[in-house]
Amino acid sequence: MLTVGLTGGIGAGKSEVSRLLVEHGAVLIDADRIAREVVAPGTPGLAAVTEAFGPEILAADGSLDRPRLGALVFADPEKLALLNSIVHPLVGARSRELESAARPGSVVVHDVPLLTENGLAPLYDLVIVVDASPETQLDRLVRLRGMTEEDARARMSAQASREQRLEIADIVVDNDVPLEALKERVDRVWEELTARAARSHEGGSTE
Repeated sequence: MLTVGLTGGIGAGKSEVSRLLVEHGAVLIDADRIAREVVAPGTPGLAAVTEAFGPEILAADGSLDRPRLGALVFADPEKLALLNSIVHPLVGARSRELESAARPGSVVVHDVPLLTENGLAPLYDLVIVVDASPETQLDRLVRLRGMTEEDARARMSAQASREQRLEIADIVVDNDVPLEALKERVDRVWEELTARAARSHEGGSTE
């Protein structure tokens, strides 16, 4: 098995790369999706979050009111740290469970938006960074996601810098290109990943 950490700045096209890798046969473990699952109604995670922050963070249907919780924690570093202390271990446990269920020799891709910010690179056999220029990121966020330029710039500046992401990259996928060119680049990355996975499965090094 080869474990891959996949990350990239907002608007860089990480989701498109993960989709293409899945088409090739990668096992995708999506940290954002798991973070939602572990605090779904009826879960111990939601019970713990409710105990920590009070029933006012619940919506009328009993689900987590994410905008309300977000407004509460992002203005207070201590509350954000408390939330992370509840959610992150649950996400980690579920990710390991999904990874252990993958077949031997699989390429397991962990899609982790905050991989750089949280210093998670050592957890994976290698790290892929989807890279795009700030100009490309801004254009995609405004044109495709409908953000204002001010909001887009704020979201970009809240993340790790481009240089910080590239520093931890074993493989960089340049996504300042049209989709067809991106597909070709991901094809080549997949060839490298499967070759490393095969060596790992045979007991050799992934390097």
